[in-house]
Amino acid sequence: MLKSCGLDEFGRIAQWLKNKRRSRVLILQYHRVADDIRDPHALCVSRQHFSEHLEVLRQRCHPISLQKLVKAIQDRNLPKRAVVITFDDGYADNFYNAKPILERYDIPATIFVVTGHIGTRQEFWWDELEVLLESKARLGLLCLEIAGKVYKWRLGGLCQARSILNARMQQNLYRSLYRLLRPLSEDERQRVLRQLRQSSNKQLLEYSVRRVVSKDELFNLANGNLVEIGAHTVTHPVLSMLPLTDQRREIQESKIYLENVLGRPVTSFAYPFGLPSDYTAETVAVVQEAKFDCACSSSVGPVWQDSNLFELPRVPILDWNGDIFTWILKWWSCA
Repeated sequence: MLKSCGLDEFGRIAQWLKNKRRSRVLILQYHRVADDIRDPHALCVSRQHFSEHLEVLRQRCHPISLQKLVKAIQDRNLPKRAVVITFDDGYADNFYNAKPILERYDIPATIFVVTGHIGTRQEFWWDELEVLLESKARLGLLCLEIAGKVYKWRLGGLCQARSILNARMQQNLYRSLYRLLRPLSEDERQRVLRQLRQSSNKQLLEYSVRRVVSKDELFNLANGNLVEIGAHTVTHPVLSMLPLTDQRREIQESKIYLENVLGRPVTSFAYPFGLPSDYTAETVAVVQEAKFDCACSSSVGPVWQDSNLFELPRVPILDWNGDIFTWILKWWSCA
């Protein structure tokens, strides 16, 4: 065996076999539960599929809260086949669609809320961008100044009969602008969106089903024993692009705001976007200074006994039916 595959390969096989026997926990990363045809980032899971997911979890796994996972790591006693449900951003459909289904199956979840839009009907910039571009589709040329540079896109043909080609053109335009807007400060990003809002179709701008929860909805979302509210910054920035003072403000003010609304401690945090390039070691230190118990990233993987409580990996969940969802859990050896 050693001669046929080499010592390095043997070591990898031994580690794989060891990992198969180790306890691990999956933290599932959701965003929305809604039947929304506007979903360029695949954030939506339909109500039917979410129900199927929870049915699978109830039958095959051991759903636990994020705080129970934190204690299990601290006690060095990870439960077998345990799964944690989390939601990012704090969309209103988390209250109207997700919570009733969670209650039906008696499964806990943590919802990380961006606080800057609470109490407004303003959508997240990536959602508004899609609607604004749709309203610009009849223009021949789109010209925007972004971070001191002028960009131009020719939009001719977006509304002609060649619908498949036109849809692809609009998707490419959306992706281009998303990449340009993502690293900007909130002030600079809003300046670009104001350019796009000029002469836009007002009826399209009133499409606000993707708004954040209101204060009352937030309070009722947290009411009961199933849903924990966690912080997700004030404006959902790329934290690694901000000075440390701004990072501290985003993290601490979101925590303070939520605690004032809910009247209870907020002890969980999730990094916006959440990939390793989206936050730094200094960011992690600020989260710890703010007295959070844990923080979730968007790095993909299971939680092990030795996982860092302030960089917990998760598994992104798409709009799969129950059979595919079961296969995903089996692939991660959690079902």
